[in-house]
Amino acid sequence: MILYDSDSDDELEIVTIASMEAESSLRSQHAARKRREFVWRNPLQGHQRFFLDYFADPPVYPPKLFRRRFRMNRSLFLRIQSKVEAYEPYFVQKRNGAGVLGLSSLQKITAALRMLVYGVAADFMDEYLRIGESTAMKSLKKFVKAMVAIFSDEYLRSPNNDDIARLLTVGESRGFPGMLGSIDCMHWTWKNCPTAWKGMYTGHAHEPTIILEAVASYDLWIWHAFFGLPGSNNDINVLERSSVFTELA
Repeated sequence: MILYDSDSDDELEIVTIASMEAESSLRSQHAARKRREFVWRNPLQGHQRFFLDYFADPPVYPPKLFRRRFRMNRSLFLRIQSKVEAYEPYFVQKRNGAGVLGLSSLQKITAALRMLVYGVAADFMDEYLRIGESTAMKSLKKFVKAMVAIFSDEYLRSPNNDDIARLLTVGESRGFPGMLGSIDCMHWTWKNCPTAWKGMYTGHAHEPTIILEAVASYDLWIWHAFFGLPGSNNDINVLERSSVFTELA
């Protein structure tokens, strides 16, 4: 309130009322800005449609299309889904306070995988899977952490003594004694590369790329990965900076 030094009680009352009205107006405007729009997506309908498309017997889309769209077989997807759901309670389908079933683990994991595989926006799958943007982002973060925690000991590691002995035996039988795997560098296109960085990330591919160095054995098992160098580097530059020979050094 703003009070003026005046002999008139009427003037004081008018100023006080005007100040209170202004404060109330500001409060309502702030509340309007803070209010979030609620969209009822019917997540159960999204789960049912997705299940019928890919996991029913028979599904709408055959296994060949599942492999093409998910970049893996359905059996591998279901293995990942069961492991992640058992490890992270966030992916277990629950009921809300009104008793309505929420999103299933299939919906959350599929949204995370599509963002990882195709690089799509968080709300890209909303109209099909019925999953909001914030939920999709949260699912992605929890999915990545769960995958590292569950599978890192088996898949995200260097070869141990048993692996080395097996790989050397196989390499020798195939005519390459002393060989553990094949090393190569791949260029991944960076479509949204900032303009100021394009010169540094552009090499022989004539477009901005990021380099991935990987070592793979005969069975396509990746034993080493080094990712992130600008595309203007060549294979020798990447090899000198990578950690592939760190233990030997």
